[in-house]
Amino acid sequence: MRNHAHMLKRSYINEVMAVAPSLSGPLLRMHFHDCFIRGCDGSVLLDSPTNQSEKFAPPNLSLRGFNIIDRVKLALENACPGVVSCADIVALVARDVTVATKGPFWEVETGRRDGNVSLISEPINPATGLPPFFASINLLKQSFALRGLNTKDLVVLSGGHTIGMSHCSSFDSRLYNFTGKGDTDPSMDPNYIARLKLKCKQGDQTTLAELDPGSFKTFDDSYYRLVTKRRGLLQSDAALLNDPETRAYLVQSTSHGSTFFKDFGVSMVNMGRIGVLTGSQGEVRTICSKRN
Repeated sequence: MRNHAHMLKRSYINEVMAVAPSLSGPLLRMHFHDCFIRGCDGSVLLDSPTNQSEKFAPPNLSLRGFNIIDRVKLALENACPGVVSCADIVALVARDVTVATKGPFWEVETGRRDGNVSLISEPINPATGLPPFFASINLLKQSFALRGLNTKDLVVLSGGHTIGMSHCSSFDSRLYNFTGKGDTDPSMDPNYIARLKLKCKQGDQTTLAELDPGSFKTFDDSYYRLVTKRRGLLQSDAALLNDPETRAYLVQSTSHGSTFFKDFGVSMVNMGRIGVLTGSQGEVRTICSKRN
């Protein structure tokens, strides 16, 4: 299995990052979106003839790179049919894009099986779905705790926003209409608001902004510096300042004592254990978008 994982990394991910570095964020996020709904079971990859599977839920419409997962799967099926699940591939690819963008390496646990259920309603369920981009710190902590992850995992995994982009529509209200009175979010640095307004006009649904301006293609700890300067792009980023434990981690990660790289690998392994199917549960899909 280890050799197959290395083969996967060598032949595809570095190649992909060389031509499409902007896919690193979405491919990392895909693992999060998969694990948080029904556990890490590859359910986010399933297609539906009537567009009723998870990937069609609004929070998942910005995911990209499904074709990369498919290409890796095809190579692995040719080399060792029926061995590596799609859920494992999502986890391995998340690690490999992190490494390819100069981030940390960690050993990915494998042996997950693929689930057969994928429902458009689950990612948007207010109680158990994906935490929204406007989530408060309490909602974020609840969402992570529901999945056996603690507050440290929350602040560490938020650091994944060091790579990737977000649509202007995800933070539009912070710039133009925060309380419904045409105002801006007072918790956000006004100079940063002014800069974002140049990029994002009100109501813009298509433009993308960098989550970590200046180094959004490099996995580093500069995200934490931005958030401490009140320049977190999403409300869920800014929310990390509203809790003593998450705030302390932000501050520590801007100092020479930062343990972010080591912590990120640990928290990714923790996340990769959510609700996994093993043994006779689920299946190893031959094609990631279809049940066998």
